[in-house]
Amino acid sequence: MATNKIIIAIDGFSSCGKSTLAKQLAARLGYAFIDSGAMYRAITLYFIRNNVSLQDHGQILEALGNIHLSFVFNEESKQSDIYLNDENVAHLIREMTVAEKVSEVAAIREVRSFAVAQQKKMGKKKGIVMDGRDIGTVVFPDAELKIFMTADPEVRVKRRFQELYETNPHITLDEVRHNLEMRDYIDSNREESPLRKAEDAIILDNSTLTREEQLATVLDWVKERAQAVDA
Repeated sequence: MATNKIIIAIDGFSSCGKSTLAKQLAARLGYAFIDSGAMYRAITLYFIRNNVSLQDHGQILEALGNIHLSFVFNEESKQSDIYLNDENVAHLIREMTVAEKVSEVAAIREVRSFAVAQQKKMGKKKGIVMDGRDIGTVVFPDAELKIFMTADPEVRVKRRFQELYETNPHITLDEVRHNLEMRDYIDSNREESPLRKAEDAIILDNSTLTREEQLATVLDWVKERAQAVDA
């Protein structure tokens, strides 16, 4: 693999396996996987610790000004741990007190703008993988490798059904199909950062690929892009 590290931005529809691929790449390459959900949980932890009122605009802005987030690759776990002001809080953010508040905190516009700004800041060091809906178009428009993941709708329905069936054996394929169609519509038509393929993104249709085949394909793309940066 080429020595220079790059930014890998992965976008795409629901139930295409974006997070799975992103984590596999991070582990294989020794890159940091930027978990946006963990970022919102870490911000929530700071708010709780400092008694920040979610109704006080001034307090929110002051708190955000005192927060620094980063991801560090853990060699033992092969995962990326999140740090809040240089403190590893990977386990603390999973506590129930945080879980009960994170949705409310993540819905605040200033918090979302702050998170994107932090993500852009992390990208300056390269060697990161991030997945979502607007990573290649909004967060990292200059990423060296942009991937847009998709799959046949019925394949996605079946994959999602299998995931949900383990915890909800009463769910039906029709319910899952309706949910995915609704999510696709909302993601593609929302006003703020809608889902769309970046012009220079490579389409990865994994309808008939195994996880191993998918990973091997993308690792080849990473090698090509990293070598281009080296050159």
